[in-house]
Amino acid sequence: MTHILAIRPEPGLTSTIISARALGLAVTGTPLFEVRPLDWEAPDPAQIDALLIGSANAIRHGGVNLAHFLDKPVHAVGKSTEKTARQAGFQIGSVGSGGLQNVLDALHAPLRLLRIAGADHVPLDPPKGVNIHKVIAYKSVALPLEPAVMDHDGNRSIVLLHSAAAAEHFANECNRLGFDKGRIELAVLGPRIASAAGKDWRAIHVSERPDDAALLAMVDRLCQ
Repeated sequence: MTHILAIRPEPGLTSTIISARALGLAVTGTPLFEVRPLDWEAPDPAQIDALLIGSANAIRHGGVNLAHFLDKPVHAVGKSTEKTARQAGFQIGSVGSGGLQNVLDALHAPLRLLRIAGADHVPLDPPKGVNIHKVIAYKSVALPLEPAVMDHDGNRSIVLLHSAAAAEHFANECNRLGFDKGRIELAVLGPRIASAAGKDWRAIHVSERPDDAALLAMVDRLCQ
């Protein structure tokens, strides 16, 4: 039996487990990160045309300042972020796939964007005429990995990684605890995450698309 472990923070962890069970995958989960809000200063809403959101956490943890921008359309990185933004009362300008840079590249200048990001975020290259005001609204705090989490009766372990920070932290925790990484497979959302995980794993499997549905579909195929 294959042991499948998800380590993303809540509420994404529960969402992943529920989606996995719908596919018949027995995924266990333990959050290795806790998302905490940070104070941020809102720019003048009159100087902002739209919001650029690369994670649902920006909406969940954005705090009271979000109310200043409810009349601004949200350009969301994916469907999960779109859903969270709609639930918070925002209108949606566009929904991307394949990363936030792709969302940005599809926008038309002139445009003034407010990017609400986490402390760990992907750098972006805005097109000419597109200006980005960035604020940091939350951070992910790493938690220790409990050794018992990796105890199982099967001969195969697959760990789901949803971010580069998670990949780096999980690798460091495996080194700290003396785990044999050569016995662990990683299923990751994209090449950047695979790179952050480092070497010496049994295998690293990269999802075709950077979303949870594609990641779980890949893991389902791996377990056939």
